[in-house]
Amino acid sequence: MKQAYVFPGQAAQFEGMGKDLFDSSELAKKMFEAADQIVGFSLSEVMFYGSAEALKQTNITQPSVFLHAVIKAKLAGASFQPHMVAGHSLGEFSALVAADAMTFEDGLRLVQQRAMAMQAACEAAEGTMAAVLGLDDEKIEQICADVTDIVVAANYNCPGQLVISGSVRGVALATEALKAAGAKRVIALQVGGAFHSPLMEPARAQLAAAIEATTLRAPRCPIYQNVDARAETQPEQIKKNLIAQLTAPVRWTQTMKNMIADGATHFIEVGGSGKVLLGFVRQLNKEIETETL
Repeated sequence: MKQAYVFPGQAAQFEGMGKDLFDSSELAKKMFEAADQIVGFSLSEVMFYGSAEALKQTNITQPSVFLHAVIKAKLAGASFQPHMVAGHSLGEFSALVAADAMTFEDGLRLVQQRAMAMQAACEAAEGTMAAVLGLDDEKIEQICADVTDIVVAANYNCPGQLVISGSVRGVALATEALKAAGAKRVIALQVGGAFHSPLMEPARAQLAAAIEATTLRAPRCPIYQNVDARAETQPEQIKKNLIAQLTAPVRWTQTMKNMIADGATHFIEVGGSGKVLLGFVRQLNKEIETETL
């Protein structure tokens, strides 16, 4: 049996997240306290007692989701034995820390810098995203390419579900064309910006220097990265893929297909609700064994 551990990205936050871990584990308590020191404010207090609106703020969401997943992986101890790992967008950082490719402290610093850089990019250029249901990926790509404004395929989540991203006008024009082409639904997402699109270029450039300056080791198992969906173990290539990730699409459908093709028989979601990423896996193969950590 080959175990594949998957780590959720932004939107995996929930009110009260991590409080049970803090109350029941000295290791978790120490990690929460260290995180508060690194980010420079009481992240744990916002996670435990903050409102849903507070948790939606990018500078809160990203470190919160990262911290929650990494603590869960660390608390698993010797039972955490991945044959392969992957993370959806932000989750790639959690996966790298869990797989011992970078330290917890370095990972959290990068996530915080990523969140702030993305927030600045969102403020510089207004953008949005929309989920497209029931249309082939190739058709969506073609329609986006024909739109006379910025809009691209951003998240290949599973067969029949792809998220587009771009300028407000670009997404609006694409939405109308996609509906006309037969999409079952096009759902506007409540997000702060056009993530994984060219509008994130200022954030990519800002984060590149921080990633280059961070020490990465070879992970304990292959990590399947968002930008190309391929297994990677070389630190320098991992860095290049992390830098490219902000403006490139999340190829999650392709990632899951490759992990299954490489022998994954058991998918375990670390953090989050366990409904989203494992739901994507089951869309590909209903026979795959799934569970949450």
